[in-house]
Amino acid sequence: MEKVTVNGRIFQTEKGTVLADVLREAGGLKMPCAGKGICGKCRVRASGLLSEPDETEIKKLTRAERENGIRLACRTRVLGECEVSFEEEATRQTPEEALLGLQPVRPLFEGLGAAVDIGTTTLAAVLFDKNGFRARAGADNPQSVFGADVISRMEKSMAGEREALALCIKSGLTSLLEELANKDGCSLTDIDTLVLTGNTAMLYFFTGRDPFALSHAPFAPDWLAGEWLTAEQLGLPGIQARAWLPPCVSAFVGADITTAMLSVRTEKPGNDRLLVDIGTNGEIVLWRQEGIFCCSTAAGPAFEGAGLKMGMQGTDGAVAHVRVTENGLAAEVIGDKEPIGICGSGVIDAVSCLLQTEDLDETGYLEHEEAVIAGEVRLFQEDIRKVQLAKSAICAGIKTMLHRAGMQPSELQELLVAGGFGSFIHLENAIAIGLLPEVELEKITVTGNAALMGAAMLLLDKEKLPEAERLAAAAQTVDLASDAFFKESYMEGMLF
Repeated sequence: MEKVTVNGRIFQTEKGTVLADVLREAGGLKMPCAGKGICGKCRVRASGLLSEPDETEIKKLTRAERENGIRLACRTRVLGECEVSFEEEATRQTPEEALLGLQPVRPLFEGLGAAVDIGTTTLAAVLFDKNGFRARAGADNPQSVFGADVISRMEKSMAGEREALALCIKSGLTSLLEELANKDGCSLTDIDTLVLTGNTAMLYFFTGRDPFALSHAPFAPDWLAGEWLTAEQLGLPGIQARAWLPPCVSAFVGADITTAMLSVRTEKPGNDRLLVDIGTNGEIVLWRQEGIFCCSTAAGPAFEGAGLKMGMQGTDGAVAHVRVTENGLAAEVIGDKEPIGICGSGVIDAVSCLLQTEDLDETGYLEHEEAVIAGEVRLFQEDIRKVQLAKSAICAGIKTMLHRAGMQPSELQELLVAGGFGSFIHLENAIAIGLLPEVELEKITVTGNAALMGAAMLLLDKEKLPEAERLAAAAQTVDLASDAFFKESYMEGMLF
């Protein structure tokens, strides 16, 4: 490993690593062209054992710059010990920092309150008091034993297991809140108010409602949340809190999108902005002058670390990033632990890297039945197929929404990317595998768990409740199931 000193901080990397890859870890340097040598904005001052300037650098840099040690980070390789310096740009808050930095304004709670995102695959919660953040926790959704997707669970519910589904998610939520209390050192009874967001089906399962109207035409449920539940109605053991369930948009688009819309603060139409929530139910929102349009597309849990042979959440031991080096694939593992699995951001990187090394072709065929990513962590042929299904559903949904609006991706003013992997996704790789449309990187904002952020905002300011209700009422749902363009795009999207 070679020593690289960046603005006084020491990093270790393999010989031959592109300097830009080291600087991504260091942070503070923007690379708008994604390291393609086009924009010339990744100028740094570098000295030590480095590769000679190539033709691109010679064209982009003046002789005076080269003589003064200025290099393009995306074109320079580390050959040994070296030192790099640059003026760090003011960095915006990460989604994690933004969530934990929220402050109470007119809180719904008296003592402690918790915001909870009941996802199809995972659960996430954050605890606040009147001074701000106290603790956060996450867990797998225990309902996965009834099926990985909401369709499977609805079938189970209508086959007589409705009560079992409700008890299962309530048990999982109770355990999650217990973890929050343990981390904070408080008692469960100290939590007096909850805001519970989730897709429409998950809120039906939680409240023990019959999901028949969600799964049969005309898909017109008579209950779309947007109401308070008493502690008795909640039925969570040991918990004496009331809970507000934000309103859902429709049978297909839930309260999680209502709170996500609230969190990104683009509720005014005419912005030409697109929100993509990459989860088991890939939900998409498009803001236009004509109004707010949204849809849901069944992506499956591949990008949430579930459904893959060695998939996992983004916790210690998960491969979070992968890059191509002269010696093969190099991985970044959360917690600097031995790799034991791979999370969503790592999956996106790994697939992109396998395409670069030609170990994976555009049809999704692996050269070998399995690909070694790091240590014992591997991606298998069946994993790749699940990734293809997930990315095809999401990219086809995006294409369909833009097609209906008569727009090209380049016309978007902003692309908002939400998902449980937070700010860890490498956008250039998400674009390379076809998950996201080709737009300028400066137009993309990664929002992290936007649904949880919006739920927390509601918890901390009661005057936002009417705003959430207005958003849910204003949004119009686009039915993809009957859209011929979506079906065609879905098949095309199976290719990388």
